[in-house]
Amino acid sequence: MAINIGRMTATPDVALTGQFTGSGTIYSPATGAVAGQVTWTDAADVPRIVAGLREAQKEWEARGAKGRAKVLARYAVWLGDHRDEIEKLLIAETGKSAMDAAQEVPLLLMILSYYIKTVEKAMAPDSRPAPLPFLSIKKIAVHYRPRPVVGIIAPWNYPVANAMMDAIGALAAGCAVLLKPSERTPLTAEVLLRGWLDSGAPEVFALAQGARAVSEAVIDNSDYIQFTGSSATGAKVMERAARRLTPVSLELGGKDPMIVLEDADVELAANAAVWGAMFNAGQTCVSVERVYALEPVYDQFVAAVVRAVQNLKMGTGQGYHFGAQIDGSQVAITERHVNEAVAAGAKALTGGKRPDGDGSFYPPTVLVDVDHSMSCMTEETFGPTLPIMKVSTVEEAVRLANDSPYGLSASVFSNDIERAKAVALQLDCGAVNVNDVISNLMCTTAPMGGWKTSGIGARFGGVDGVRKFCRQETVVVPRTNVGAGGNFYNNSEKALARMNKLMTKLSLIRPRRTAK
Repeated sequence: MAINIGRMTATPDVALTGQFTGSGTIYSPATGAVAGQVTWTDAADVPRIVAGLREAQKEWEARGAKGRAKVLARYAVWLGDHRDEIEKLLIAETGKSAMDAAQEVPLLLMILSYYIKTVEKAMAPDSRPAPLPFLSIKKIAVHYRPRPVVGIIAPWNYPVANAMMDAIGALAAGCAVLLKPSERTPLTAEVLLRGWLDSGAPEVFALAQGARAVSEAVIDNSDYIQFTGSSATGAKVMERAARRLTPVSLELGGKDPMIVLEDADVELAANAAVWGAMFNAGQTCVSVERVYALEPVYDQFVAAVVRAVQNLKMGTGQGYHFGAQIDGSQVAITERHVNEAVAAGAKALTGGKRPDGDGSFYPPTVLVDVDHSMSCMTEETFGPTLPIMKVSTVEEAVRLANDSPYGLSASVFSNDIERAKAVALQLDCGAVNVNDVISNLMCTTAPMGGWKTSGIGARFGGVDGVRKFCRQETVVVPRTNVGAGGNFYNNSEKALARMNKLMTKLSLIRPRRTAK
């Protein structure tokens, strides 16, 4: 059975909206050329795949952190050696520009390098102090035990980076990973799996290719779910996982604001806005989706943005800044947002109209005279648009930036760093970049997660990026046997009363002192 994924009409996130069987043909959304073939997984086979992963995971966990780090290091070397092959296929199945495609493997290598260094510390037991001195007769340790199988449901916008950036942490922790790539971009996942096996790694990494039925089977059979995609689909994932009380981590949609203060470096801010909005054809969860520019610099900022956008080249492969959108349905969303804004009084200073010809392209579009009555300012576009709104005060900019159901990340531009930080801490989102955009994604020592409908949980965050895939097990052992059993029934009532009186007296020392 051949399924034309590259040209299909679908919602932006169809991870839970269908079922494919047999084999499928994947076409380039830029050229219509055949990118490759994929064999879809029968949802009924997922329990068998998971059973195999569970068995292999036992030995993988037993290797210890140092042993797993060595395997991850070999995989990193393989990815570096095969970067050209991966990027060529990435361009073929997504229609990306070579410039955009070139970002994914290096990001994975950076993440791998960090976790190779961090995993031993992350998996080492934590010693905890006694809560009160008289309980120091006990030694307390928290151990981190990997969840056997982590199911990862990945999106189509970064088929390499988003497929593996969470898998790396899970594999480092000692989990097995079942990856369900987007049915729009299944091909690069096959290469990533081949690389894992070719680098001598055990069979603790497997794929489940398909749509709704396969996604549901992955959720139903995994011990932890990491999902990246739309907010609407994330809610469905969480609802299904709740049936088995399976924990989830959700990295969902965004409508990331940029605030340009009157003392900002306008050229820096303009170039950052253009790159942040147009990178990967705007199909990035942390894209710059709306800008609030203070009135004194508004005209200068808009002019600088237009100049920068006019220099952009749109097309797939080499020689272009950004490529196609993933399919016609995604272009339709971009087109609707622009058309609605223009109909309501906005102006398109660049682009604004879908070009003739083949391919899921939409030109870089700068919109002005916009407000929050327009979908381009309130709904996630996920396309190469940049709506810019003039504001009178910083307070107005903060209020409008927070006027959103989303809260993934944001950016603030000002030559006064302390002032920018003060503004950042008023924004309701998981991360804020000062005088930059998207850069928090590179900061693996800090958590990346969203507020509100942008998600639950976080990826990365130093040792937490590994420990999130683990269960915590507390082990309490006696330093000596003296003092053990003080509350047991075999003690006299007087002994029990003395013990409780002593515990009460000692426990109240700090509260009494603090309450004064």
